[in-house]
Amino acid sequence: MPGAPSTPGTVTPTNGTNGAATPVRPSPVVVPAVQAAPAQILQLQLPPMPLMSATPTETSRASSIQSSEPSSPAASIELLSLEDENGHAPAAAVGPRMPTSAINMQPPESSHPATAALAAALMANGGNSTSPTARAPLVHVINRTPSPGYKKPKRDKKVLPSRHPDYLKMILTAPIYDLAKETPLQLAENLTARLGNTVFLKREDMQPVFSFKIRGAYYKLKSLTPEERARGVVCASAGNHAQGVALAATKLGIKSLIVMPTTSPEIKRKSVRRFGGEIVLSGIDLKEAQQEAARLEREMGYVNIPAYDDPYIIAGQGTCGMEIMRQLPDSRVDAIFVCCGGGGLLAGIAAYVKRLYPEVRVIGVEEMDQNSMHQALLMGHPITMMDCDLFADGTAVRRVGDETFRLVQEHVDEMVLVSNDEICAAIKDVFEDTRSIVEPSGALSLAGCKRWLQENGMKGGRVVAITSGANMNFGRLRFVAERAEIGDETEALVSVMIPERPGSFLALVEAILPRQITELSYRGLANLPAHVFASFKVAPTANRDDEVASIFDSVKHLNMSGVDVSRNEVAKSHARYLVGGRSYVPNERVFRFEFREQPGIIRKLLTTFRDVSVVLFHYRSQGGDIGKVLMGIQVPPEMSDVLARRLAGLNMSFVEETQNEVYRHFLLSDVNGGVVQTPITTNLPPIDPVTMLGPDVASPVK
Repeated sequence: MPGAPSTPGTVTPTNGTNGAATPVRPSPVVVPAVQAAPAQILQLQLPPMPLMSATPTETSRASSIQSSEPSSPAASIELLSLEDENGHAPAAAVGPRMPTSAINMQPPESSHPATAALAAALMANGGNSTSPTARAPLVHVINRTPSPGYKKPKRDKKVLPSRHPDYLKMILTAPIYDLAKETPLQLAENLTARLGNTVFLKREDMQPVFSFKIRGAYYKLKSLTPEERARGVVCASAGNHAQGVALAATKLGIKSLIVMPTTSPEIKRKSVRRFGGEIVLSGIDLKEAQQEAARLEREMGYVNIPAYDDPYIIAGQGTCGMEIMRQLPDSRVDAIFVCCGGGGLLAGIAAYVKRLYPEVRVIGVEEMDQNSMHQALLMGHPITMMDCDLFADGTAVRRVGDETFRLVQEHVDEMVLVSNDEICAAIKDVFEDTRSIVEPSGALSLAGCKRWLQENGMKGGRVVAITSGANMNFGRLRFVAERAEIGDETEALVSVMIPERPGSFLALVEAILPRQITELSYRGLANLPAHVFASFKVAPTANRDDEVASIFDSVKHLNMSGVDVSRNEVAKSHARYLVGGRSYVPNERVFRFEFREQPGIIRKLLTTFRDVSVVLFHYRSQGGDIGKVLMGIQVPPEMSDVLARRLAGLNMSFVEETQNEVYRHFLLSDVNGGVVQTPITTNLPPIDPVTMLGPDVASPVK
């Protein structure tokens, strides 16, 4: 600016025409003078460096970050540093004074103005030093006119002086959007209302391959040379990376060979074939599949495309974090939750977010039985797990990558571990807010988000969880539905011991009501207390532990006692299906009932037989409109007519199963406790199946 006072030792470049000052870069480059005196230090302010397709927010933030190199020779001073990456001068740089002739003290007319100013300052200093301790200048001005035959050394513009990749630059310039898409950031309204925090879902399940993996795979394949593309590519993946590589290779005209574990879901195998990949099944997990991929690379010459431990893969996944910060209102968020398998997505997002938004917490989430990153952070280096859980197959990794570990260790704030039940609950949450079904790994970040918010008591915050994939194997939905409400603590499982006398079972049911009963199962033993397995729903606003304790307190006076088994894995996975066993009960009759599900229907059934002993009972809500009950009743001969009338008055479809071979094999014993080999005889005439064709029955029993 004309008339502005100049600062000693500062050169302000002009545009060369009217003397007006050009905009200057706020971060100065300090150039040590030849003399050691502090007064001889010269500061140069450089013109602004362009940032690659960055938003205004990113430009303003990135302007405060010193770049490791000039963006172009025309816009900056070309410097040759004799310092190593730790800022120390090598031995060759310390010693006798460098002769003046080693530097062209008269810059050519075509030099950058700042270059000329620097040379003039050095000339004013005399070009030499008489001090015996003087050192050669650590920054030398290079003549813009190259010597004949001189070739400027090439330098990877995506590598920092530390020799680590410049992930910020790689992410901002990632050429992936001709195949990958910018996915929406969706407000989860139900979760927001329930958790007391604004929850956004980053919908990576909406990518062309239904997972984020297309980002890194496409970036990596586009970085290959023509010679590498001609050799073809191979990769090891549980499914999502495989689909990304297959689709990216097909688009670029590259042959792809995909090594998948034998445990990978069929839906992912079909997708790989559909996208043009050739499948090789090898090993039971990703580690063994990686070994086969390495063999194919070594023996067949394929280019191995890592699933996570590669700078291009990491940077490609990091574009997800770039989109999140651009899509958020005011780029304000308290925490971003990211699932972690090998660590590519977590490392990429953390590298970007922490560079520009260090105040944002980046939190990784792992399933507690596949926590290889968590263990690596505890040990201080990557470790290989002996085994890992395969429910969340997309993140089932026994050893994280070396580069992903370095980035996670440097940038990630903390790791959260969750259970499979919590993952199932998160799948249900995503469905209720989006009507989309994500795979277990796809719901992992949301499960961690819910746990972290609960443990830290945050209210009124703003968080993001990434729904990273939706390649769900349909057969797993059964398990998800079974465990979702347990994981959300909206279903309780209890084991209750009751006296073996008429009316006891009904009294327990009435203690549970009006809560919705989802399962009842028990098998009576003669003259011994009966053990009942029951499950029921708990209101989302209620505390499950308090609800269970309340029920137990209400039946103490009836000589009943119980234990909460909601967190008992044996109970959840096995015992609920094995309750009872064989028993010898004189005059037992077994009936199977079907009815339309409605409140109070179980109470109605048990009230009908309140004055007789119910010695076998099994009911499980299947989520449909028809309920089914298997019930055994101890019927004295003199009550045969009463039994027939009561059954007819129930207005339910039923059939007697006393002669059923499965009942004889698994639920009935003879008087000595042995297996019943012959058909059962009773003192009562058989009761014919009854079909009620009224509005309360959906279909007849067959």
